[in-house]
Amino acid sequence: MKFDHARTRFAPSPTGYMHVGNLRTALYAYLISKSQGGKFLLRIEDTDQERLVEGATDIIYDTLRETGLIWDEGPDIGGPVAPYIQSERMKSGMYKKYALELVEKGAAYYCFCDKDRLEESRVLQKASGKAPMYDRHCLKLTPEEIKANLDAGMPYVIRQKIPEGETTFHDEIFGDITVDNSTLDDQILIKTDGMPTYNFANVIDDHEMGITHVVRGNEYLASSPKYNLLYEAFGWDIPKYIHCPPVMKDATNKLSKRNGDASYQDLVAKGYLTEAILNYILLLGWSPKGEEEFFTLEEMKDAFYIEGISKSSAIFDPQKLRYINAGYLHKMTVDQFHEKALPWIKKAITKDYDTKFIAEVIQPRCEVLSEIPEQIDFLEELPEYSTELYVSKKMKTNQETSLSVLKELLPVLENHNDYTMDGLHEMLFGEIEKMGVKNGYVLWPLRVAVSGKQFTPGGALEICTILGKEESLNRIRKSIELLENQQ
Repeated sequence: MKFDHARTRFAPSPTGYMHVGNLRTALYAYLISKSQGGKFLLRIEDTDQERLVEGATDIIYDTLRETGLIWDEGPDIGGPVAPYIQSERMKSGMYKKYALELVEKGAAYYCFCDKDRLEESRVLQKASGKAPMYDRHCLKLTPEEIKANLDAGMPYVIRQKIPEGETTFHDEIFGDITVDNSTLDDQILIKTDGMPTYNFANVIDDHEMGITHVVRGNEYLASSPKYNLLYEAFGWDIPKYIHCPPVMKDATNKLSKRNGDASYQDLVAKGYLTEAILNYILLLGWSPKGEEEFFTLEEMKDAFYIEGISKSSAIFDPQKLRYINAGYLHKMTVDQFHEKALPWIKKAITKDYDTKFIAEVIQPRCEVLSEIPEQIDFLEELPEYSTELYVSKKMKTNQETSLSVLKELLPVLENHNDYTMDGLHEMLFGEIEKMGVKNGYVLWPLRVAVSGKQFTPGGALEICTILGKEESLNRIRKSIELLENQQ
């Protein structure tokens, strides 16, 4: 089966959330195909029915669609592009047919051993210091014995027959790797229930779909010699292998959905942007040729090259993800940021404030959307706070000076009606000039009085503009009372 361009596939098992390592594999497979003008396919590998998790398939679909990693091809010709699904493909008997072809070629054989015999063999091998492997008991059966067992309806599996010698395969990242075949087990190809194993269905489907580049984690390096021996037994072309090093939580622990580490869905729920997550994952084990770190999906297609994938493990760095996410947030227009921020703003405030202006104020200081509620919760209600907030060595303020400033400002603010940024700026800076003090000497206590917080996304002008005249004055009066009661 010949194709003119690269054909890659993402072949996840629906066993849980889409963790970062899975998504990176999908992204690299997608980019390899697109950078070479090819096709990207999705194949759901659900042959291990016992490990399937309800809803996991939908998570795969939703994640790929949200990130823009749209697959190009599926079994429904002329209809919507559905993914390939192994359990559906099995109904044609294709996998069994290919396994029987290997039996005819002498590259596979029937195995009738039950669990008890297999366990006994493993125990003996371990006791003698050998690696547990199938002892080829059924390889010694005569054709007559095999036929008798089949006629009697005895349960069986079909195993690959590993030949003697060595197997060498090439990986685009790790180079040539040679393995002594004596270290390879006669793996099961077809299980007793008639389902193909992952390793066998993987090879058959990759061939049937014309996959030219196989992108997967380097935990599959050890299985690649077996795959190659299957390709060679069939006389098929072997695809190019790209085995990606793992994504690590730290120097010794892999990032794993099994251990509850961050999945794509978790990161979105925490306020990270889809495009930022994808951008970060691109750099998680891949180096661009230049200094640029920010790439749209379209730009990734042009920039990506296989040689940029590192041999070393990549450590997931939350701070780098945060930096990338902040870059995307800060590059947005106010309207774009407002759209993204609005659900988070509404989690913190119910009052009828100008949410677009709030978004404009918090955008320069926002790195992750989930920070927004905590940054602006004081807008809903003035929190209880300590008057120690009024003490600032830099601004040369304390409780006494702050009380004096607020008392002087209050009647001016009461008589002032233009609570826009420009109106407040003109009035307040006029008062500051009259007092003959530095800006912070006045603006620091005013900001504390209307926010009750040490850190706020905006200054006194922005906060008073958001709150409006009535609420600003109410808060200033409460703050004056608090300062007076502590004198």
